[in-house]
Parts: sequence; structure tokens; C-alpha cells
Amino acid sequence: MKFVILVAVALAVPQLSYSAPTLASSEEDVVPILKDERVHEQDGKFTVDVETGNGIRLSHAGSPNTDTGAVIQAGQYSYTAPDGTEVALKFVANENGYQPESPLLPVAPAFPHPIPQFVLDQIAFAAAEDAARARAQLDDSHED
Repeated sequence: MKFVILVAVALAVPQLSYSAPTLASSEEDVVPILKDERVHEQDGKFTVDVETGNGIRLSHAGSPNTDTGAVIQAGQYSYTAPDGTEVALKFVANENGYQPESPLLPVAPAFPHPIPQFVLDQIAFAAAEDAARARAQLDDSHED
């Protein structure tokens, strides 16, 4: 009886198999690479220049920051959006983070009015309190 149950359970388990997806491609889908130049130097510096047949362009360079070990990078890319809009973006990535520049990026609206002085004073007062509290905690930890 145990054998019959075991066979029944084995037959009831779904048979899973995987096959690689097929590519439905034609010659029209192939985009030629017109330029692909990559230079990687021993000291960590690099440059990449790529251009494709459908108008995508990428230029990117970077080098390690000897102080932090992070890689400082700068570059630009451009392409034509499906609606025909030319998209161009320049960027820098360094100790201040990723900083993109493009006329197509959204911009936060200007603050609707000046910040009153009493609000600025309160912000400064709170910052001074936080700094004093941090100093006191540091002093307390050194006394132990």
C-alpha cells in the first residue's frame, strides 16, 4: 500500500522543465555598434566611448580617488526617445553623489515665499542644541 501511495504522489508532482527562450528577431532588430572604444589603465583610470547605429552615444570616464578609494566619474549620453525627442544628459559622480544635468530633468519649484528670520533662528537654535547634546554624550563616554 505504501508503494502505491508513493507512486501516486510521485506522478502527481508537476514536472518542471526549463528551456531557453527563443528570440523572435529579424534583421531589422539588429542595431550595429559603430564605435566601441574602451580603455582601462593599470592605475584604475578608464574611458568608454560607444556609438550605435540607432543614434545612441555614450562617453564616460573615471578615475579612482586616492583619498577615499571611490571612483570619480563623468560622462554624457544621448539618444532619441520614441516620440522623437532628443535626450541628452551629462553627469558627474563624485564625493557629492550623482549629479545629472539635462534640460529634460524635472526641477523643483522655487519656494513660494522667503523663509522668515524667526524660523531660520529656530533652525539654528535646534542645530546648536543637537551639537551640544552630541558633545555632552561624547564627554560622558570618555569619562567611563
